[in-house]
Amino acid sequence: MHFDFSALPAQTVYNVLTSTVTPRPIAWVTTVSGKGVVNAAPFSFFNVMGHQPPTVAIGLMRHASGELKDTGANIIETGEFVVNLVPESLVRQMNETCADYPADVDELEAAGLTALPASHVRPPLIQGSPVSLECVSQATVVTGPRQIVVIGRVLGAHVDDAFVRDAARGHVDAPALGLIARMHGGGWYARSTDTFQLARPTAPQ
Repeated sequence: MHFDFSALPAQTVYNVLTSTVTPRPIAWVTTVSGKGVVNAAPFSFFNVMGHQPPTVAIGLMRHASGELKDTGANIIETGEFVVNLVPESLVRQMNETCADYPADVDELEAAGLTALPASHVRPPLIQGSPVSLECVSQATVVTGPRQIVVIGRVLGAHVDDAFVRDAARGHVDAPALGLIARMHGGGWYARSTDTFQLARPTAPQ
């Protein structure tokens, strides 16, 4: 079946995309408002986009009113954010930060989480996240009336020592991180445990 997105309601388009583009990594983004309030929220329209320079991109939705949600507003105001990756051990707390809290509420406190200081930016790391990426905004692209894409430069990564195999070469025990990913609608997630390996082929000479 061909889905002509130009002729479909936005919710139908969303359903098709989020049911087919899976699994999607989750960016558990922490920001700080100009007033100093910490915000935390998860986003699955996210991925790494390159390493020279190290770059990530995150798709952020607006409120139905058209106003930016706290994460987008804070990034535009301060230019800083941290992407924390989500282990299965923190999935319930991550889900708690999905709630639509008022802007003056610290979601980390509300979810019983502990904030740790970052090295380069004001937003905190989330204790228990095995990987946290400290970022500054490179660009904010308005891709539609209700969405923006934030492109961030990664200044540094915090990786739990327990998962670092070879620091000099940047080798990390990825399976041991226990990260989860977003699947289709209705709150479905996936574990990163059922994996397989293929060798990359070389072109015939």
